[in-house]
Amino acid sequence: MNEEKYKGQIIDAWAQPSLLSMFEKLPEILSLFKRSGSGGYAKKNLGPEDIIELMDRAGVEKLLLRAWCRPGQWVCTNEQIYEYTKKYPDRFVGIAGVNLEKPVEAVKELRKAVREYGFKGLFVLPWLWKLPPNHKLYYPLFVECIELGIPYCTQVGHTGPLMPSEPGRPVPYLDEVALTFPELKIVGGHIGFPWTDEMIGLCMKHENIYIDTSAHLPAHYPKQLLEYMKTSGRSKVLFGTNFPHLDFKKCTDQAMELDLLESSLKRFFYSNAKRVFNI
Repeated sequence: MNEEKYKGQIIDAWAQPSLLSMFEKLPEILSLFKRSGSGGYAKKNLGPEDIIELMDRAGVEKLLLRAWCRPGQWVCTNEQIYEYTKKYPDRFVGIAGVNLEKPVEAVKELRKAVREYGFKGLFVLPWLWKLPPNHKLYYPLFVECIELGIPYCTQVGHTGPLMPSEPGRPVPYLDEVALTFPELKIVGGHIGFPWTDEMIGLCMKHENIYIDTSAHLPAHYPKQLLEYMKTSGRSKVLFGTNFPHLDFKKCTDQAMELDLLESSLKRFFYSNAKRVFNI
């Protein structure tokens, strides 16, 4: 595969700034970062220029940065993400976080992030809240996402961190959400393993459900996902790294070696994310 063809034309659909406080506020992820050998990035207080340098080495044009909120505290606020997107609007795209326990406040926070900060999606991590996405606390946010024309981003599959995996099971949880809110665009991050077949089935069943591949190295994508990407799923799968968990260049280099037609690879790297997130 001609790497130069894709230089500067890759959208990374799932990442977060590397903050020194990450392990303090998300102790659950420490074991995951140790196992993946990526703890060095997370312990560095990388500024936007440092991240852009790493993106450039991998040919990544845009990076979708998530705000994080967990019960009782913010891990990374919308305002912190906005500092990145405001300074480098051509390189960073903001994805909002909210306090799920306060529904009215959460809707207002989301509305502000989209209308004032220009953010392009909502991110809520089910295992942090121990609440699957069909819980009633999500529903006002789903209505607001539809009104704002933005996707809801979530995690599907088992949790790398040592937390219960059940909230990330695609069926029945995301299936119920998609049936209740067919207008809602849903991006399920982390492939859905070991329920990959369930996630692919939902993408086939529901027009507005998508998969992103963050937190999985391309060399280890499940075979059924690769087959889906070659056929009816060409417009349904988005490239992602989960940086700083996985390195940009390692992921892009491996992705370029996948047995995919160039037309499929272009959709995977760029076109699908551009359409889904309206960027």
